[in-house]
Amino acid sequence: MTKSRGATYQCDVCGHRPTKWMGRCPECGEWGSVIEAAPPAAGLGPTALRAVPSRAPLEPARPIAQISAAPAQARPTGVAEFDRVLGGGIVPGAVVLLAGEPGVGKSTLLLDVAQQWAKHGDTPSLVVSGEESVSQVRLRAERIGALHERLYLAAESDLSAVLGHLDAVKPGLLILDSVQTISAPGTDGVAGGVTQVRAVTAALVAIAKERGLATVLVGHVTKDGNVAGPRVLEHLVDVVLNFEGDKHSSLRMVRGLKNRFGAADEVGCFEMHEGGITSLPDPSGLFLTRYADAVSGTCVSVAMEGRRALVVEVQTLIGAQTPGSPRRTVSGLDSARLAMIIAVLQQRAQIQLHDREVYAATVGGLRVTEPAVDLALALAAASAAHDLPMPPDLVVVGEVGLTGEVRRVGAVPRRLAEAARLGFRFALVPPGCGPAATGVTPPGMRVLEVGDVRTALHYAVKASAEVDPR
Repeated sequence: MTKSRGATYQCDVCGHRPTKWMGRCPECGEWGSVIEAAPPAAGLGPTALRAVPSRAPLEPARPIAQISAAPAQARPTGVAEFDRVLGGGIVPGAVVLLAGEPGVGKSTLLLDVAQQWAKHGDTPSLVVSGEESVSQVRLRAERIGALHERLYLAAESDLSAVLGHLDAVKPGLLILDSVQTISAPGTDGVAGGVTQVRAVTAALVAIAKERGLATVLVGHVTKDGNVAGPRVLEHLVDVVLNFEGDKHSSLRMVRGLKNRFGAADEVGCFEMHEGGITSLPDPSGLFLTRYADAVSGTCVSVAMEGRRALVVEVQTLIGAQTPGSPRRTVSGLDSARLAMIIAVLQQRAQIQLHDREVYAATVGGLRVTEPAVDLALALAAASAAHDLPMPPDLVVVGEVGLTGEVRRVGAVPRRLAEAARLGFRFALVPPGCGPAATGVTPPGMRVLEVGDVRTALHYAVKASAEVDPR
């Protein structure tokens, strides 16, 4: 590919500037993302910096004790789970970036947030769509019941027009859907490119800080699930949220990745249905199955999603003997963890699964990657292999090592408290995580410490025999 002498190039995904055109960006690895770009502006050298004159600041510096924190108090949006992730609400002047895959429900959620703001707040809300017409947004608002006289809609793709709507409406909340569709006049590149996204975001951040305008920007994601555009986009905003969910499941989660005003590891749960999206303050019931009769191959654990404990059921199925390489299939779990658990059960507990097909899944579509569910996966596989149901009131927590030992995990008291609230009365935990070490015993729950997988299987079989003495 021949280019003129002196041309410069830039990756349209990460902003990296290679010295020549390349088919693949050496920084982010994307194919076909390197394009010809305008040369970078000359920076200020040491000599130029010495020539910059000083000027009187617009506002003098003050002692920190004399500065009021009232203007930075979070204001609830009216959507409980969204406020939970934000740290109690959205701060005036804060800029929030909400990213997620297409069709997951970002626009529906934010339309509900805008309606709640207009309904309960003292300022109007403005939704600017760069992807849909106002009529299309109006149809969605009517379907989910998000109509309000102080909720304003506009369809624009030019930044100047967006700023004109801000001057006319004077909203307290701006929702821009999406930042990749807006172009800034006088800026090189096409809408959605690195230069345009950076310029649009920087302008909106400046306006939000100047006017105390709460702003939510919708961002696209790449095929890897990362926020599309340059990484500087995440540094410019105050809060970065990721909207997750399976299209085949009603569960949706908003996960905090960055938050200057609260915890960055919080998670909010929602349920998507025909009438819109609603908050789920108690989502644990979605990940459990209530059986009329005892069923083998299931075990219950407690996973941590941010600061929230979620009781989740792990199911396994042992298939027929298969020569060669039997199938190992997972849904909602890590396939590498399943392979390790099978090897540990075979070597440390003498449960022969090397020639059997093994299927493992979580209930409700929850994606669990933390090792705290290892013990539940091991007991579920052993239960399926021996066709021996686990006790219905049993919950297990712990990481399994290659020697078969059960390792400690974090937040065990919080996990057990959530399990006890849902009616579980018998728990197996790693050594050092029992009531003697933590000083906390959930009411009505019997907690036993187990040091290895064999001990855990012994107690689970013993408890199962007490429940069903067959």
